Amino acid sequence: MKPPKLQRWIDLLAALLRHHFPVAFEQLIREVPAYGGDQTDDARRRMFERDKDELRGFGIPIETVPSDEGEVVGYRLRPRDFYLPYLAVRAEDRTTASRARKLDRYGYGSLPTLAFEAEELAAVTDAAARVRELDDPLLVEHVDSAMRKLACDLPVDVGAAGSTHVLPPRARAAPDLLAALGDALERRKRVTFAYRSMGSDGAGSRTVEPFGLFFLNQHWYLAARTADDATVKNYRLSRISDAGVNPRKPQTPDYDVPPGFDLREHARSRQAWELGAGDAVTAVVAFHSAAGAAAGAARLGEEVEGQPHLRRFRVRRLDAFARWLLSFAGDLEPVAPAEVVGQYRGLARETLAHHAS
Repeated sequence: MKPPKLQRWIDLLAALLRHHFPVAFEQLIREVPAYGGDQTDDARRRMFERDKDELRGFGIPIETVPSDEGEVVGYRLRPRDFYLPYLAVRAEDRTTASRARKLDRYGYGSLPTLAFEAEELAAVTDAAARVRELDDPLLVEHVDSAMRKLACDLPVDVGAAGSTHVLPPRARAAPDLLAALGDALERRKRVTFAYRSMGSDGAGSRTVEPFGLFFLNQHWYLAARTADDATVKNYRLSRISDAGVNPRKPQTPDYDVPPGFDLREHARSRQAWELGAGDAVTAVVAFHSAAGAAAGAARLGEEVEGQPHLRRFRVRRLDAFARWLLSFAGDLEPVAPAEVVGQYRGLARETLAHHAS
């Protein structure tokens, strides 16, 4: 059975992006499975030429690289011509911070950063609103698509009716809070604070035993546990207020950090759905594919004995986990518990309804 055209296109793009030099057709035959098999050289060439022309028709700038004599030596797709730049908003102190982590100097790391001034980003959202006022269905569709893409990396909120506005700057951890927590960590003293959970308008009181501070995805987190719970949870510092260190017996530690706890290991490779102070649920996910991105996702979960197509995940933020699963377009599907399945299916319905409209 021949692989679908979409898979062939993905394999071809991956082969071109993998190299930083022109790739000869003979090498593409070895790296794109659909070009192999018992086909004739003419059939392979015709298939490749069709794929190349169709991808160019979608706006993908695949270059044909000639030699000095004019002969074709290979084909090239530069990452900077294929991927969007990193998007950022320049703060008042003129610093910029990309929302995405640059992986290496030659691949994604070689992409430029496009930094908006706050006023420039506001002008973009105002322009989008003006376009919508024209009531041209095609223009409205294009501008809504563009704003949804910007909202993935920039503080732009896209409303249900297509309206957009710039979100206020994200809250930063107060310097005095970092100092107080640092003091508590050094003396191993309990800390009491008000904590505003994700999606909650109010704040609840927490008394915790701090184990360490770590910085991840542009946020500071406190790794801590309550006295009656062995689970180490993560509290975002920008959601903490009115923190106070236990004043009793200032020279006597309130608790001991377990010998096996390693802050570096605890903070390493934390996913968005793992971060938070809520109770974790164990989600079971079925993998309908074992290739590509799904294979990488499988390595993030725990194997289920006797069920090689299932993985377990510890989830504290159901919304973030559902969005992550949905990005695999059906290759990953939650099967338990009911609250995770419901969150996923509800998000899928909303997404379908949004694009259908």
